[in-house]
Amino acid sequence: MEWPAGVRVYQVGGAVRDRLLGIEPKEIDYVVVGATPGDLEQRGFTAVGKDFPVFLHPQTKSEYALARTERKSGHGYKGFSFHSAPEITIEQDLERRDLTINAIAEDMDGNLVDPYGGVNDLEQRILRHVSPAFVEDPLRVLRVAKFAARLKPFSFSIAPETLELMRELVESGELEHLVPERVWAETREALLCDAPQEYFRVLRDCGAMKVLFPELDALFGVPQPEKWHPEIDTGVHTLLVMEQVAKLTASLPARYAALVHDLGKGTTSKDTWPSHRGHEERGVKLVERFSERLRVPTECRETAIAVSRYHTHVHRAKEIRPETFFKVLEKSGALRKPGRLPDFLDACEADARGRTGLEDQPYPQAGLFRSAFDAATSTGTDDIDMEGLEGPAIGKALREARINAIARALEGKR
Repeated sequence: MEWPAGVRVYQVGGAVRDRLLGIEPKEIDYVVVGATPGDLEQRGFTAVGKDFPVFLHPQTKSEYALARTERKSGHGYKGFSFHSAPEITIEQDLERRDLTINAIAEDMDGNLVDPYGGVNDLEQRILRHVSPAFVEDPLRVLRVAKFAARLKPFSFSIAPETLELMRELVESGELEHLVPERVWAETREALLCDAPQEYFRVLRDCGAMKVLFPELDALFGVPQPEKWHPEIDTGVHTLLVMEQVAKLTASLPARYAALVHDLGKGTTSKDTWPSHRGHEERGVKLVERFSERLRVPTECRETAIAVSRYHTHVHRAKEIRPETFFKVLEKSGALRKPGRLPDFLDACEADARGRTGLEDQPYPQAGLFRSAFDAATSTGTDDIDMEGLEGPAIGKALREARINAIARALEGKR
């Protein structure tokens, strides 16, 4: 595409960063310097930005933004005013970005523009803020934690001075102006990273967990029986569970359920520590409240409630009755939504493995529940004597037939 004299186009942000790390970029964003909105519209670009000028390429649909600066004008991550003009340089545009590794640009000839040392920080595996303006945007606390989770496999760490600015942001009260939808959007992405536990570890280190996720923060310092939990601390256990669930599945509902499965332990009376009798049902209300506050999707919420309520039932699969197998499958929603069963069981298995020294232990309980599920779902009305049955009696007979099928399926397996 031909551009007017003086107009320069750069690839920016994640695409440049990922290529330098040897990662295939998922999408490529561009910044255009020296142009006006009219210059792009004349070339068939479609304007899509509400707050600042962003355009879609007429063929590739990639995003092209005009170079801009920003100024703090209010609270929260939306509390900014933006200025775009042809005279704004690529260096000025990059200065408003959060981390140095995200403030690298590449021109159309492959030359890098790196005014803030991003390439060196990539080589040194450091997450470092670009400028003191970092503290103006509370969302950056979540973004840094998310990048820590995403780049954990590359051994990145947060620069001490950046972590200190994150703590300043927390103490300023700015995090309280973040809307739930935005908090969930960043948390959702972090949950899908290779090391989701790192996101929550960083948020606790800077104090943000207590503000945004108090139910999770309450788990730290709460002891569990050392016999079953060598790591003892419930918060540490939760981080270990997140590490394990990431190895088992990329499913968002399973990972979310693993995150909140033990919230009830944060409300156990200290008088009964380290026992947590009844934490499963107490946790259900906390999961509901947590999910409602963050506007969590329904499937994540329902899976999490099922795991909170029934994870200890699954752990005891070798000893519970066929009737209990059926109850768990029915009440968890697995019989109604078969696709939920893998997420439900993966979260339970992660809970069992998220214990110090027990990370590689087998978990035959999941196989027992799959056998029970197969037996129950393969039993229908054709397998019962319908003579003289009608209404609720049919449902009762079918339930009994499925329980009997489960009993047969489990014979010799426990």
